[in-house]
Amino acid sequence: MSAEKLKQHKIIFVVGGPGSGKGTQCEKIVQKYGYTHLSTGDLLRAEDTVLDMLRDAMVAKADVSKGFLIDGYPREVKQGEEFEKKIAPPTLLLYVDAGKDTMVKRLLKRGETSGRVDDNEETIKKRLETYYKATEPVIAFYKSRGIVRQLNAEGSVEEVFQQVCTHLDCL
Repeated sequence: MSAEKLKQHKIIFVVGGPGSGKGTQCEKIVQKYGYTHLSTGDLLRAEDTVLDMLRDAMVAKADVSKGFLIDGYPREVKQGEEFEKKIAPPTLLLYVDAGKDTMVKRLLKRGETSGRVDDNEETIKKRLETYYKATEPVIAFYKSRGIVRQLNAEGSVEEVFQQVCTHLDCL
């Protein structure tokens, strides 16, 4: 099966800062809507490798998946453009928007049990700074296409998921 078949599937970019709740919301979308969750944070960072791995993973699941959640991608406009050339354009970009204080608090809490060395306050603040610099142009790029759906991620998991459902039920 070729990547051509992927153009018939819903593809949703899921963007949000570290600790915004992207992964949690993706898990809930998978359960309710039958999408396949692909987290680019789990893939290698070399760009062509990431795109090839994403395409291969998507093609492998195309017959059984109702759509794809591309978690944490694109991190730059150029990545989004490359994704569209190699795979397909996104149907939607879900912007999981939590305030800086909320994300820091969530990451510190996660750090208590995750064992991740990057879940400490100094590293978190640097990651957030990098995230904002890189992601603002991405959001603006896709807003100009009218496909960004901004979620207020300050509430509970369920409150945020209600917003997600409002947007996905329309697809």
